[in-house]
Order: sequence, then C-alpha cells, then structure tokens
Amino acid sequence: MIDTLIKTVRAEYGADGFVPLHAPLFGGNEATYVADTVASTFVSSVGAFVDRFEGDMAALTGAGRAVAVVNGTAALHMALMLGGVLPGDLVITQALTFVATCNAITQAGAVPVFCDVDRATLGLSPEAVADWLEANAERGPDGPVRRSDGARIAACLPMHSFGHPVRLTALMAVCEGWGLVLIEDAAESLGSTYRGGHTGTFGRLGTQSFNGNKILTTGGGGMILCDAALGLRAKHLTTTAKRPHAWEFLHDEMGYNYRMPNLNAALGVAQLERLPAFLGAKRALAARYVAALTDVVEVVVEPAECASNYWLNAVVCDDRAARDAVLTETNAAGVMTRPIWALMTRLPMYQACAAGPLEVSHWLEDRVVNIPSGVTAGMLA
Repeated sequence: MIDTLIKTVRAEYGADGFVPLHAPLFGGNEATYVADTVASTFVSSVGAFVDRFEGDMAALTGAGRAVAVVNGTAALHMALMLGGVLPGDLVITQALTFVATCNAITQAGAVPVFCDVDRATLGLSPEAVADWLEANAERGPDGPVRRSDGARIAACLPMHSFGHPVRLTALMAVCEGWGLVLIEDAAESLGSTYRGGHTGTFGRLGTQSFNGNKILTTGGGGMILCDAALGLRAKHLTTTAKRPHAWEFLHDEMGYNYRMPNLNAALGVAQLERLPAFLGAKRALAARYVAALTDVVEVVVEPAECASNYWLNAVVCDDRAARDAVLTETNAAGVMTRPIWALMTRLPMYQACAAGPLEVSHWLEDRVVNIPSGVTAGMLA
C-alpha cells in the first residue's frame, strides 16, 4: 500500500524532489496588486484592497457581511464574543480539531466541552452533542446550563475538517432546540458547500483562515462572516473600537487591533480571482487519488449533500501501527504526510475539560493520514 501511495503522489508532483503537504500557488495578479498597494502607500489596515476583499468574500459566500482580520484565530475569538459568549461560559466543540479552535474559546474566557465526531464528516456529531446535553444540561431562563454546577452553555462550535462540511441541518436543529448559538469554524472549508450553501453562513457567525497553507492565502489572515448588523460591530471592535473622526482618537470601549493590512488583502483579492480554478484542480486531484488508491487504502471523500474543497486529502489506515508505518516511509521518501491532530483531550491545557464519549475521535486519531494536496501550475493547465 505504501509503495502505491508514494508512486501515486510522485505521478502527480514529479518523480524527484521533496513533495510538501500543501503550498501556495501564485502567478495571477498577486505581484501587480501588491505593487499597487505599495505605490499607494496604504499598506496598513486602511486601503482599497481591504474593502474589495471583504466585498468579494461576502459575495462569494452569500454572507451579509465579511470582515477581514489578521488571522483565523482572531476571527474565531471575535466571533465568539459577538455571539454572546462570556467568561466562564461553556462552548461545545469537537476534540478532533486543530488547536486554534480551542485556543479561541479559551481566549474568550470560556471553557471547551468536547463531543465526538461523525465517521463520514470527521466533524462534530449532532447526535453526540444532543446526547451530552440530555445527560448533562437543563434549560434555564437565560439558556441551557450544566446541571452539576450551573455553568451556562452558550455556544456550539463545529469545525469543517479538511474542508468537509459537518451535518449542519441536524446540528442546527440541536442548537435551536437548546438555545445555543452556532458558530462555524470554516477555516479549512473556503469554497465548500452544504446543500448548496457556503460553509460559514449557516450559523450566526462563521470564520475563515487564509494562512499560507490554505486553499487561498493572504500570507496570514482571516475573515468573519455574519449579518450586516454584526458586521458593523465586528469592524468596530477589530479596529480598536475607534469612533470615526477627522482627527480625534476616540475609543468608546475596549477593542482589538485585529485588522488585516491592505498588503495582505491585495494578495487575497488576487488569490480569490483564481479560486474557481483552484477548487476545480483540487477536486480533480481528489478524484484521481480515489481512482488510484481505493483498492489499497480507504480515501476520505466528501460527505453526502456536500461539495468539498478537498483542502487536504486523507487516507484511513487499518490501525495505528499501519498509520505510523505510512508516516515513517513516506516522509523518508521525501513525500510529506502528516497524521490528523492529537485529540484536544490529550493536550495538557485541555485535559481537565468535560468530554462525552469520544470513540470515533479516538478511532480516527489512530488511523487518518493527510497526503500531499497542493495545487500546482500543471494541474491548472
């Protein structure tokens, strides 16, 4: 199986040299737009490209407003605050996620509660959330609280793993039934849709990331997706809560310097112009992986009723020993592979957090390996 995997990757990316897991691809208007920004001297947080990037992203996703920020974690932190999460609140999320999801919860002063994921989506299971709530929560006048200590349960934060949407309809029903705010971590799922709607637009708020390894990059950056009213507030808070004035420095509350520089936004606008081609190339790559590898290993495919961006392709090994063998031999051969994240419950800062049964999460942790998924110029030809 491992030889077939290495040969398949080499057939896509070349017979020689190191193959990274993911790398940005430039070659459109990136250099032109960045040069235009430098010439304008508006290289910081005010500039035409910030406005354009926000408008283009709102149009693409169908969100009422898109607000650009410095990174995806900042976007999550602000989304939690805008969603009404307060210090001491509980936020239900998945244990199988990138650490930024939980770090943002902690930065908001809240505490994560971990529930299991679905086998097919790799994301938060609506049934697991419902089961934990039934076993541990009761409805209070200000929303659900944990029965054991009265801690308010404020929000539910699923993450669309590797670009594959969670079962949003069922999860929305659970949140509505219990009075929870749904906030989507769509950092990995730009371009992914669920029943025709873009991820990040089903909850009250959604967030995106444009890190260097994402399908679209601004070098570093993120975006908050929400309605127009929340968007105004998001823009105010992320711009140090500064009131508009011709010259005075007037700040009406404690704000955050989370603004995306115009230089980064210029890169994002150019990358967004190429997103349809990137998505087509990544979905075609995923289809070729399925065709070449299915006979020797399970390949993760998009869930039903979804169109995934296939940000990172993944295979599911037989057990942890098989996973470790794949990781060892592929990396030794110059083909970069990585395991799925260690469960958040294994990390020292989150070990004491409440958690429901995590059987599927542990099963996937032992078996899932990401394989090279970057778009190359040859794939776009």
